[in-house]
Amino acid sequence: MAMISPKSLLQVPSPTCLSSAKYGQFLSVTTTPTFSPKRTPLTLITTRSAKKPSRLIMGASASTFSADIGEVLSDVSIFSTAGQPVLFKDLWDQNEGIAVVALLRHFGCPCCWELASSLKESKEKFDSSGVKLIAIGVGTPDKARLLAERLINVLLMLHYQLPFPMDCLYADPERKAYDVLGLYYGLGRTFFNPASAKVLSRFDALRKAVKNYTIEATPDDRSGVLQQGGMFVFKGKQLLYARKDEGTGDHAPLDDIFEICCKVPVA
Repeated sequence: MAMISPKSLLQVPSPTCLSSAKYGQFLSVTTTPTFSPKRTPLTLITTRSAKKPSRLIMGASASTFSADIGEVLSDVSIFSTAGQPVLFKDLWDQNEGIAVVALLRHFGCPCCWELASSLKESKEKFDSSGVKLIAIGVGTPDKARLLAERLINVLLMLHYQLPFPMDCLYADPERKAYDVLGLYYGLGRTFFNPASAKVLSRFDALRKAVKNYTIEATPDDRSGVLQQGGMFVFKGKQLLYARKDEGTGDHAPLDDIFEICCKVPVA
């Protein structure tokens, strides 16, 4: 498998900071690593006020988001795999719909192929619970299609070409959503963060997911390979769960995400 040398990326410019009125105000990215070798227990914190509905926040969340983050994201424009512009607010029901939004690093990241494979295999379970699963990656729509079309599902020791469902896959070539959410970015996070060691425990799953891998899915704008992802759960515009990936391959366990969704209060 071809690899991208860290040395060749030393001159990559920093991502553009979104500070216009269009995207509102949001917290700056924290650059100090907060990795701990011990996994934080799954805990939910519920806060209530007379003016705002109850809000569930993951106790292990890496950052604090403003209460209007759903509003801020709503007008962010990304692309479908067909190349059509789509606003965030059109991805799921903005009133009571529950959505899991998984932001991949980029479409040429092998660890993201593993995550996409897990999302695909879990989609039926989330669908049956009324939860919409959405995957977004850095790159152009044609790169997203490469991942979707080449991803392989291993079943009963046989390889079936089961494309990733393109109706829940989107491309964010300019990393607009990543900037709004303040997801981590940089050479150290991408190649040298201790959290990346977690992928070693999922080596078999990674090996299966990349059997049909192609480096051609990597963004043409190589600055995108330094972007980290994250996982978010929304009910309408209300943020219920937020987790930033500390390093490459540091994905939120989908079983934990499903548990979060099952605990969402019914309106």
